[in-house]
Formats: sequence, C-alpha cells, structure tokens
Amino acid sequence: MKPLDNMKTNYSWVKLLTAISVATVLYSCSNTSATPGMPQQAMALPVVPVTTTTATTFREYPASLEGKVNVEIKPQVEGYLEKIFVDEGAWVKTGQPLFRIDARMYNEALNTANASLLAAKANVAKAKVDVDRLVPLVENKVISDVQLKSAQAVYDAAVAAEAQAKAAIANAQINIGYTLIRATANGYIGRIPFKAGALVTKSDALTVLSDIHEMYAYFSLSEPDFIAFKNQFAGNSIEEKVKQVPPVELALADNSIYPVKGKLSTIEGQFDKTTGAISFRATFSNPGGILRTGNTGKVRIPQQFNDALIVPMEATFDVQDKVFVFVVGDSNKVASRPITVTGKTTNYYFVKDGVKAGDKIVFSGVGNLQDGMAIVPQPMSADSLLKAKPL
Repeated sequence: MKPLDNMKTNYSWVKLLTAISVATVLYSCSNTSATPGMPQQAMALPVVPVTTTTATTFREYPASLEGKVNVEIKPQVEGYLEKIFVDEGAWVKTGQPLFRIDARMYNEALNTANASLLAAKANVAKAKVDVDRLVPLVENKVISDVQLKSAQAVYDAAVAAEAQAKAAIANAQINIGYTLIRATANGYIGRIPFKAGALVTKSDALTVLSDIHEMYAYFSLSEPDFIAFKNQFAGNSIEEKVKQVPPVELALADNSIYPVKGKLSTIEGQFDKTTGAISFRATFSNPGGILRTGNTGKVRIPQQFNDALIVPMEATFDVQDKVFVFVVGDSNKVASRPITVTGKTTNYYFVKDGVKAGDKIVFSGVGNLQDGMAIVPQPMSADSLLKAKPL
C-alpha cells in the first residue's frame, strides 16, 4: 500500500473514533438528566425561627490617645545646657526645676543695662539743670525761648534714654529668669534628647511633659456613621445627643477592655474635606497610669437593643450591598427577602424590617437555593442556636 493510501486510511479512523466519542458523551448526558416532568428531590436544610432579644452591642472606632496635658518644653533663650535636674520618665510638679542654661552672658547683659541706666540718670540730671537755668532768663527776656526749647528737648531725650535703660534691665532680668526652666504642669517627663553641655536654641524641644491622669481618645466617624449616631440618641442638637451617650469603653491594642469607662466629651465642628470624617473625643480617667500618650485602641460606643429581631449571619447572603435571607413559606418553598440591618454582633444581625418574629428562615446552605425551590425543613430551636452561637 502506498504511503498516501495509509494516510487516508488513518484519517478515516480518526474521524470515526471522534464521532463515536461525541455520540457516547451525548448519550451519557441524556441519560443523566432528569426525565421531563419528574420532580427533583428536595434538599433537607436546617430551618430556624426568627426571634427577638434584648442586648447591648458596640460600635468600634480606631482611636489615638493623648494625655490631657501634653506640652513641649522649649527654652526661651539660647545657650549651653548647664544642668539637667530630672530624668526621663520622672513625675514632676508645677514649678519644679527641669533644666538650667548657662546664665553668664545674660548676667553681663544685666550689668551693662544697669550701667546704661546710671549714665541715663546722669544725663537726665544734667539736662534738668540746663532747663532750670534757662527758664528765668527766658522769663526776664534776657535770651530767646529757642535756647530753652532746645534744652527742653535734650532733657526729654535724656528721660527717654533713662526709660529705655530701665526696659533693658527688665529684659535682662527676664532672660536670666528664662535660664532656669521649670515644669509648667504636673506630669511625666518624656525623652530628653540633649545632654549637659549641649548648645540649645529656642526651636529645640528639650522634652515633652505629659499629664496622664486623664486621657483623651480621639477618633473619627464617617458620614454614614455620624448619621446613624444622630439617629441613635435623643436630643435637638448634637451637644444634647452627646450628653445622652452612655459611658463608652476602650479596647486596647491587645483587644483587652480597659477597666475604666469613659465619657464622650466633645465633637469637632465640621467634616474633614480630605477624609470625609468628623472627629470625636472621649475622656478616660487614668489613675494607675496604664495609658500613655501615643497608645492606640478602639473606642466602643454602646448600642442598646430592646426586643430586637435577630437573624444569624450564617443564614444571610449579600447581593449588591443588600442583605437577604430565604424565608420558608407554603409547601416548604423558599423565597428570598431583603432585610434592614441596624446593628450586629459576632454571630447575628439586628434587623429592623424584612422579616418578623416567628418567620422561619433557612439557616445554612442558602448558596444552593433559588426562589421557589422546595426544601425538606429540619427544624432548629432558637434557644439551642443561641447556646451554640451566643450573641
């Protein structure tokens, strides 16, 4: 047989085998599909009733903490740091000495100002003598009043120079006082970046003084959260609503709850154009000094629900930012229904509308359901579910 005949024969076998394979696949598909008119077997799925409960949930917002007093200590005169009276982390009281700057050049400035004052006083006395000498001569018309006016001008200049010398003395005394830097409030000393002998200027921060007996927790609310906040609490103004907020909690960085509750105390006047958020402040007492400036955490604002409908999160699914459940109706057929969520816990949604108490919803397996499908309900009690998945 010629090679060309062999190629034609092989090609014919390939076509035949391909046709047989396609026919086999089509036959298998036709046999495995449901027979028209025959009902599909209903799935057995757990079903739980919608129930009500009373609970307190928390809205959490990231926060940064600062002491009630958080002051940078800066020198008001330049010079060499002569002595440091405190150590980093020390507790100090108002007026306690912290640093001393070498005051020698300021003492010399005071000596110079004192000498200038003595000279100015002498000039005043001399000018006064000249004026007193010329007054009777002018009155008796021995000389013209031009000389008296000139002498009076010299006297006035001498008086001004004396006042200027006194001001220089006062300024020198103030600068000498600035060389001893004292605590402006009670608090803890922060890091001290300079050591004795270093040259410091007015722009240098010698340390930070923090009073942490009370701590401020700053946090922000987005516009939707702010609207929800306004709707949650009673009052005709934001100030009145803030007063109605119950004590808030602080979750620390390790998710533990700070033992002392705080109070929402103030609110910023406008939204930040960059972030679209508005700032709040909560105040926490800090008797043990556990909290420090720079700590982070989460402010937890309580939200009370009385006889609220609850729906397990596991029973829900999301479609285009809306939350749905499958409600079991007549003939055990399911229908999807949107719900309005007003709050949530770890395992449950609090629902405003969309379902009512007593409605039976599919608890799990909702991803396999479509509207109108029939199921075989496997009833679950709300109490057993709450024991297995607490609020």
